[in-house]
Amino acid sequence: MKKSRAVIGLIVIILLLAGLGYTSVFGLGDDKSGSINSIDLGLDLAGGVSITYEVGDNETPSAEDMADTIYKLQQRVDQYSTEAQVYQEGLNRINIEIPGVTDANAILEDLGQPGNLYFIAQTDADGNDNYSFGMGGDEDSGYTYGYQLNKPIEDLQAAGLIVLKGEDVANAQAGYQNSGTAGNQEPVVELEFTPNGTQAFADATSKAYSAGESIGIYYDGEFISVPTVQAVITDGRAVITGMSDYQEAERLAALIRIGGLKLQLTELRSNVVGAQLGTNAIQSGIIAAIVGFGLIVLFMIFIYRILGVSASIALAFYVELMIILLDAFEVTLTLPGIAGIILTIGMAVDANVIVFSRTGEELSRGRVVGEAMKLGYQKALSAILDGNITTVIAAVVLMLGGSGTIKGFAQTLILGIIVSMFTALFVTRGVSAVFYGLGVKNEKFYVKSKEPVKFDFVGKRKLFYLISCGIVAVTVIVMGVNGGRGAGALNWSLDFVGGTSTSVTFDKEWTTAELDAQVVPKIKETVGVDSVQVQTVSGTNQVIFKTTSLDLSQREALDSMFETDFGVTSDHIAAETISSTISGEMLRAAIISVIVALVLMLIYIAIRFRNVSFGTAAIIALTHDAMMVLACYAFTRISAGGTFIACILTIIGYSINDTIVTFDRIRENLNAAVRKNDFAGIVNTSVAQTLSRSLFTSITTFLMVLCLVIFGVADIKLFAIPLMVGVVAGTYSSIFIASPLWTDLRMIKGKSGENGKKVNKATE
Repeated sequence: MKKSRAVIGLIVIILLLAGLGYTSVFGLGDDKSGSINSIDLGLDLAGGVSITYEVGDNETPSAEDMADTIYKLQQRVDQYSTEAQVYQEGLNRINIEIPGVTDANAILEDLGQPGNLYFIAQTDADGNDNYSFGMGGDEDSGYTYGYQLNKPIEDLQAAGLIVLKGEDVANAQAGYQNSGTAGNQEPVVELEFTPNGTQAFADATSKAYSAGESIGIYYDGEFISVPTVQAVITDGRAVITGMSDYQEAERLAALIRIGGLKLQLTELRSNVVGAQLGTNAIQSGIIAAIVGFGLIVLFMIFIYRILGVSASIALAFYVELMIILLDAFEVTLTLPGIAGIILTIGMAVDANVIVFSRTGEELSRGRVVGEAMKLGYQKALSAILDGNITTVIAAVVLMLGGSGTIKGFAQTLILGIIVSMFTALFVTRGVSAVFYGLGVKNEKFYVKSKEPVKFDFVGKRKLFYLISCGIVAVTVIVMGVNGGRGAGALNWSLDFVGGTSTSVTFDKEWTTAELDAQVVPKIKETVGVDSVQVQTVSGTNQVIFKTTSLDLSQREALDSMFETDFGVTSDHIAAETISSTISGEMLRAAIISVIVALVLMLIYIAIRFRNVSFGTAAIIALTHDAMMVLACYAFTRISAGGTFIACILTIIGYSINDTIVTFDRIRENLNAAVRKNDFAGIVNTSVAQTLSRSLFTSITTFLMVLCLVIFGVADIKLFAIPLMVGVVAGTYSSIFIASPLWTDLRMIKGKSGENGKKVNKATE
């Protein structure tokens, strides 16, 4: 690159960096509201709307009906945010909490009256119309409000003219189908009925089709669709056409789903609630991010000199792009989302470290700087791609199969991986080329790789296996003892086991910081709980305290404490039992998603490395790391809530990336080895060659998480500590577990023979 072009390149980099930074902080609109101020935040960071529904007619519903209703409501409110929560309160109430919104009335209007959906025959036995087309609609449309009932809904029910109810609909989804014109697709709503609904719909469509009639879908006092029956439908699957666009089909499908609840719900109350972690959580998180970023920059420059400067500039691009894209894609950011960002920062640094390590190796072989940098990127590319693609596979599965916190974590992770790869492979390379073009060509500005350490990783593997197995065994024993004495194997939070919600109306308005400092410690001391979740109600003096389940004596003690210490009388205190916010269905979906993700990662690694032993060793190492995080929760008794799942997933993503890089070097050395069956020697060499990269990446990621521990609020600290343990475990497993384990698997395979031929045992 000529010097003049390098100067222009430097100016472009500075302008882009400044422009993206300005957009992130101040924005481009007249309101000067930058992307960082427009990012949607979850209930834990910013609060939102809380709505409480009650089952109608004072009935006590069955546990099955409540669970089914909660699950379907969760699917419905996911459209507002993947971080929305739905859980049971008392015997017949359901709470919905939606982050990032402040207009409860708009949400209520959009949700309508859950549980009131009817499929109505067009005519009665005498041929009289049950409904007719009125003013304000389009008679030819499949989605219209122009139809009106001619008889009260109660009369239609009594006369048997309600052919199906919402509970007869098993599912409703927006989709596309061929419109008849070659290559054209039209948006539709795909319906699936229950077994009872299938028979009822077959009878109804048989009558309507022979008479050329429609079947009206009536929800919350209005017709939401009046499709004409075009065939007798007997298989329990139907399609509604006539949508103007996919968004219209999606909205209709959502209305049918929420109207398909078994229980009829009425609104009891709605409030705007404050952030669960308090207003200081965001501020402390920003401070932690700034300090962490600064430490990473200093570390990279100290270790890699001018290439470290390039990486630091690329990381600045990464941060600015992530802020802008989180806002643009309307991703709801919560603590798990922050974990995903931390992981991708680590992966962005890791990609740079891989390249720089490869560049240093080429310099140590006598290459000139320009050629060394070119070869460094070429040789690092496969490891970077394999590590990131493997993590993306897992994230995509989690996004498609998971819900709530899991889906939000996966969205943030996918976005972060894409941006981190872009900045590492293109921005860092471009900045390095500019510096080189400006004349920074002397080897003293770059770092040559030192001779790899000589250590028999494979020979000492049994010791490392023993250490890991010992920790796992002790963890299982500790969990068993805690479970046996009634304390629970882990200290599960109310996210998993539910608890007690205590609503208190004070004589003044409290800030979250004041509550955390003065009230929360009193609650913990009085009832003996480890964690208290606090929500303020906007515009009132009401505060909601959520804890693990309290018995009668604990509730009475709590009431007495509020009266004695804060002057709150019992008539201003209300306690209700609440269910877990992570339902059984959500947990099962998460577990299935993780299993599917692991299987797909195994398949990908086996294909890319042409050996299933690599994939098997990687999955076992991931299990090891998950157990180490579990050990942290078991020994420290840190509350295991929704962030527990995110923490496990973060470490899985981090560890697989670290392991893949080491495996990539093993693959390379295996292909180049003279004695291809000397697996132990190849592994020892490969691990030694990638050791500094593993350690440097771990240090930078560890520094970022450590800043959360130092500067974060209490809940963030409790979230960051297991992450720190996981980072250490992931590094340990990639060095001492995964690679030696691959050696053992190859030895076993060697003894049994490959392709019918005997393979010599690896030397130890």
